[in-house]
Amino acid sequence: MTLLSSSADAARAALFMLALAASTWAVAADPEVLLVIKNHRFEPDQIRVPAGQRVKLTVHNQDATPEEFESHKLNREKVIAPGAKVVIFIGPLKPGKYEFVGEYNEATAKGFVVAE
Repeated sequence: MTLLSSSADAARAALFMLALAASTWAVAADPEVLLVIKNHRFEPDQIRVPAGQRVKLTVHNQDATPEEFESHKLNREKVIAPGAKVVIFIGPLKPGKYEFVGEYNEATAKGFVVAE
């Protein structure tokens, strides 16, 4: 273990640590979107997200029955218990439209993600 030889070395080391900490704090969190399941429908049924970024999608099932969030285009499938919330990460996505359904209520539970 080497001790710092001068106060200049100590100052450089402190500046390095400060710069490292600042760069860590500057990293932005993933964008977040809330999706609600209510009356066997997704609300909202259209979600806009930034292309090229990972997105944190929180799905809250407010129905009294389970539902399955399913999207072949997003490569995601998740069962959500009644009253439960789950987090599903999607992306980064290329610009485009990505459909999703509630597999247990496909006639009414439909929506899509638009990456732009």
